[in-house]
Amino acid sequence: MLLWDACWALFCAWTPKPLNRWRLFWLRIFGAKLEGTPFVHQRARIQIPWNLTLHDRSCLGDRANAYTLGEIEIGPRTVIAQEAYLCTGTHDLNDPNWPLQVAKISIGADVFVGARAFIMPGITIGERAVVGACSVVTKDVEPRTVVVGNPAKPQKRDSTR
Repeated sequence: MLLWDACWALFCAWTPKPLNRWRLFWLRIFGAKLEGTPFVHQRARIQIPWNLTLHDRSCLGDRANAYTLGEIEIGPRTVIAQEAYLCTGTHDLNDPNWPLQVAKISIGADVFVGARAFIMPGITIGERAVVGACSVVTKDVEPRTVVVGNPAKPQKRDSTR
């Protein structure tokens, strides 16, 4: 992980947006699973790249955090906006030793996760869903559903989205 951090800092963090393929090259070297051509902002933060799967035209935005202690899969054409936090790790607070628990985050196709949203471990977000800015997602999100708030609650289902 130290080597990954050093490589990202030296070879990627300073690059302009058009050098996305260069950043994808380094992600592949470190084991990220990439399909097609996703976009990863130069200031995105990826903890463990070998636990990350990005599908074609997905986007990990400016200062978005992929805390990949467990797997994170981001579907095609999905946008993770600036400073959103995808967190696959937590602790069991009912156990006095607070053991680490990890669970996969799965985000479907054509999803929009708003700025500064927080996605908890083990969450699945269905295709074409929208997560509002600053929302905290503690439960799975059904396809074509808009959720907002803390905790995030469904606002509507949009059959056209």
